[in-house]
Amino acid sequence: MKRREAREKAVQTLFQLDGTTLPVEEAISYIAEEPVDSFYEMLVKGTREKQESIDEVLTGKLENWSLDRLPKIERTVLRLAAYELLYNEEVPHKVAVNEAIELCKTFGDEKSGRFVNGVLSKFEQQRM
Repeated sequence: MKRREAREKAVQTLFQLDGTTLPVEEAISYIAEEPVDSFYEMLVKGTREKQESIDEVLTGKLENWSLDRLPKIERTVLRLAAYELLYNEEVPHKVAVNEAIELCKTFGDEKSGRFVNGVLSKFEQQRM
């Protein structure tokens, strides 16, 4: 499985998990075929495990929005991208941001891509 496909499946899984008590392993079994791709699994499990700290960071970068008010797809993509930006050092920041924008084009609309880009650009500004 290529990384783009892994990210797409991760968004689908995380979207499914948002607001439910469904166990991560069960959600993964609905989306991924055996054997489960390690990058995909790392994205899903890592994002879920770090979700509280990711949400804190994202809340600080949202202007005039709360995380709960965001459309579910934007919230899901932002969480996944924030996980990669904060906890996955092997993925360059630009790649993580570009992939998030592409995920928005696939699952959201043009506005969601611009919004996600604006929020994620604050991660890069903070690094400088």
